[in-house]
Amino acid sequence: MSLTTPLSVQKLQATLHAKAKDSPTQRFHALYDKVYRKDVLAHAYTRCRANKGAAGVDNQTFEDIEEYGLEQWLEELTQELKNQTYKPQAVRRVYIPKPDGKQRPLGIPTIRDRVVQMSAVLVLGPIFEADLPPEQYAYRENRSALDAVEAVHKLLIQGYRAVVDADLSGYFDSVPHAELMKSVARRVVDGAMLHLIKMWLEAPVEETDDEGKQHRSTRNRDEGRGTPQGSPISPLLSNLYMRRFVMGWRKLGHQARLGAHIVNYADDFVICCRGNAETAMQAMRGMMEKLKLTVNETKTHQRCVPPESFDFLGYTFGQMYWKKNGRPYIGKQPSLKRVARIREAISAMTDRRKVQQEPEEKAAELNRVLRGWAGYFQLGAVSKAYRAIEAHTCHRMRQWLRSKYKQRQISYKSHSDAYLHTKLGLLNMTSLPAVIRVRKQKEYHLTPRAGCEKFARPVR
Repeated sequence: MSLTTPLSVQKLQATLHAKAKDSPTQRFHALYDKVYRKDVLAHAYTRCRANKGAAGVDNQTFEDIEEYGLEQWLEELTQELKNQTYKPQAVRRVYIPKPDGKQRPLGIPTIRDRVVQMSAVLVLGPIFEADLPPEQYAYRENRSALDAVEAVHKLLIQGYRAVVDADLSGYFDSVPHAELMKSVARRVVDGAMLHLIKMWLEAPVEETDDEGKQHRSTRNRDEGRGTPQGSPISPLLSNLYMRRFVMGWRKLGHQARLGAHIVNYADDFVICCRGNAETAMQAMRGMMEKLKLTVNETKTHQRCVPPESFDFLGYTFGQMYWKKNGRPYIGKQPSLKRVARIREAISAMTDRRKVQQEPEEKAAELNRVLRGWAGYFQLGAVSKAYRAIEAHTCHRMRQWLRSKYKQRQISYKSHSDAYLHTKLGLLNMTSLPAVIRVRKQKEYHLTPRAGCEKFARPVR
């Protein structure tokens, strides 16, 4: 299946986006019928199919749908939407482990509901994209987390070095429905479309306990808050609500008054200031209270760069030193937590109990993980992290070979790094283009910034 957006869908999206861009007050009336348009719904299925994903509460898989007949399945779904008899099913709740030992709730709608949500995103996305400010980087075309990382770095080297490193508690589960629907209704007055979104927000959640028993909860509907993290519509809605904070920051004059700029990615954001970050933090707390969101006080801090550093989107920002002359500069590098996490993943993949594969297959499996990690962590001073990960990978691969062939030890000479890279095809991270093509950076003299002195402490 081709992921290329059909020309007819592209034209629809371009028209909607142009209208929204040209007229910031334009309100759209006829949108619901676009959701069940044959070409839009078919492309939505293709997008969901490419994302794969597990089955929902109905246990229906993509293979089941295609065995039944995709055309017929889409036609039946079209008729449900057209007749307005469509009702979403419960969302299956699963938990994925977080690095701190806690668990993150993830909602898995049925494929049927995912396809309709994706179809709605294809229609609504171009409209709301016209409204999103440049400070928001998540879930947007031609924008990425790496762009957000670069934006923070740029602000730091421009002198915005008093930083509010913020964290919100359970953002996706806290978004209030009434306020969110007001944000949607500012552009959308199609009652059927608004009803569709409201049904998704209020869909029950089904969980399976340790004994295999299923329980359903209607917390979202009862409490009037929460958007299921993991559904296709959730990124759009979460961006739309976070827009309230970003736009409000400007309109209330905090950006101009404090010289404070926001960089936001999903529920993560930092505020880079020229002056005292304390005032910016208090202003942020007040706004979040009005937005009915909770600031995680244990993970929200003020930082001054230098001498302090902070982490954002997996990168550590702070004072670094040129290798050649030892001069300090403001830079970024993969955080120690992310390096430790990939090392742990490599150790798990090369566990001595997982020796069924051939060495070349194991090397290929490791390569997929290493390439993905390096694809994201390619900015700033990456060489040290790459060397540490490569050394750990080679060591673990030698340990794995020893376990596979039940040898007391594997000599470094017979299984050198060159052997692992050349013979087995293990990725040589230090030879990747991201390391070879060192990005040119200016040297910046590091002088204390106003408002930073009282937060000073040794660099981590």
